[in-house]
Amino acid sequence: MDRRKFLAGTAAVAATAAVARPNIVQAQANRVIKFVPEADVVVFDPIVTQSAQTREHAYLIYDMLYGLDDNYKAHPQMVEGHTVEKDGLEWRLTLRDGLKWHDGEKVLARDCSASVNRWSQRDSFGQALRAATNEITYDGDKTIVFKLKTPFPLLPDALAKPLALVCPMMPERIANSDPLKPITEIVGSGPYKYVANERVPGSRLVYERNADYVPRGNGPIETTAGPKRPTFDRVEWTIIQDPATASAALERGEIDWLQTPNPDLLPRLRANKNVTIKVISPLGLVAYMRFNHMQPPFDNPAIRRALLGAVEQSDYMIGVNGNDKSLWKDGVGYFVPGSPMESKVGMEKLTSKRDFSKVKRDLEAAGYKGEKVSMMVAVDISYIKIMSDVTADAFKQCGVNLDYQSVDWTTIVQRRPKMDPVSAGGWNMYCIMDNGINQLNPAGHLLMRGNGKDAAPGWPTSAKVEALRNEWFQATSLEQQKKLGDQIQAACFEDVPYIPLGQCLAPTGYRSNITGVLNGQPTFWNVKRA
Repeated sequence: MDRRKFLAGTAAVAATAAVARPNIVQAQANRVIKFVPEADVVVFDPIVTQSAQTREHAYLIYDMLYGLDDNYKAHPQMVEGHTVEKDGLEWRLTLRDGLKWHDGEKVLARDCSASVNRWSQRDSFGQALRAATNEITYDGDKTIVFKLKTPFPLLPDALAKPLALVCPMMPERIANSDPLKPITEIVGSGPYKYVANERVPGSRLVYERNADYVPRGNGPIETTAGPKRPTFDRVEWTIIQDPATASAALERGEIDWLQTPNPDLLPRLRANKNVTIKVISPLGLVAYMRFNHMQPPFDNPAIRRALLGAVEQSDYMIGVNGNDKSLWKDGVGYFVPGSPMESKVGMEKLTSKRDFSKVKRDLEAAGYKGEKVSMMVAVDISYIKIMSDVTADAFKQCGVNLDYQSVDWTTIVQRRPKMDPVSAGGWNMYCIMDNGINQLNPAGHLLMRGNGKDAAPGWPTSAKVEALRNEWFQATSLEQQKKLGDQIQAACFEDVPYIPLGQCLAPTGYRSNITGVLNGQPTFWNVKRA
């Protein structure tokens, strides 16, 4: 069956069907924005998981000390400003007035220092800041103090880090909890509050406007920087797994915003004058194949290297996005295309002619003896299933004994942190996507880290990548950074923390009467209905 014709036909049928939801009066509609994310939120703690849905939930709930503009420059957000003293070894950040937690308590410097301490134990950029720091403390109610071992001029950039594991501010009692265990109390100081009693797992999340939120008074209103003004009283997330149903609901105005329309349905949506289709993330998403480095057979780097030859990035990108090359790029390495660190070093390993028989020989030479490989596949998320199907076909041709495990996204989120053998609930590999901005440079590139059990799930160990990354932080010019970036990419092609599968420039879709949508990931401040 032609997948594209089937989806288009399904959309046409769905467009004429009624969705079982009551209509609401226009006055109420103007107070509520209805959003369909890619998937449900499984873990609500943005320090524990790199899930995109958790991060987007976190931006509603939590505020940050700094935000980033569209050029990825850090600006004060919760802080009024900062001073740098003692030859760069002491930073003093002053909180602005009017900050309150959702429970009504005043935001204090000790809350924020505890929050940074918790975050810096898990995040890639945060770990670099932590390594350069003697102490993160506070002076009175309004001043956060960083006492450093060595100067760290990228401190605001670290705290403004927009994706992967963001640096959310929480009350001290919550921030003092174990950073490896998800928090259960969801209290922030951001523009919206989480409405826990309206939560329906797998179906619905609700947020209500924080009446006590005081936006900062100046700065660019870009990405996560500048005044955050909540204009809707409620933000309602509805989980709709079928892409045709979600697309039809957007066309009819039953939802306001569909995070990622299915590429097959974009022509129909673009033809609808009431729908806006726009790329809000210029760096897009980078697809990747992640290995578990702690379990055989992928504890063997030679086996991981051999599989580089099995990947044809264009196969993945066409499968997910179709033939329209404006929606994707191949020839993608370990730094996102469009970033200063983008490198061509070693790219022949991914761009030379594919030869599956050679890959099979290389696997045998590396010591692969037909061991079963468990691949987790979230079949409820279409692009993950497509990428996994492409992988399954390539692996079959290379002689890999693949165990294709059809699960849902919730299962992957729960299994991914497990270091156990597959027989005890662990895993060998999966395919997914990462926000391109996470791969701008080595500072925030979580997937690139080679620090073993302290790395992101997959847990690569690479002393060379780690040493070069440390050198990168000491570089005094972009030219030096780029040279080190080339060396890091060469090391990644040797140790293979993951395999890049291409870059998707996926647009989002929203009703044309919705204005104020910012670049980056979906955020809901400053968004209005005309």
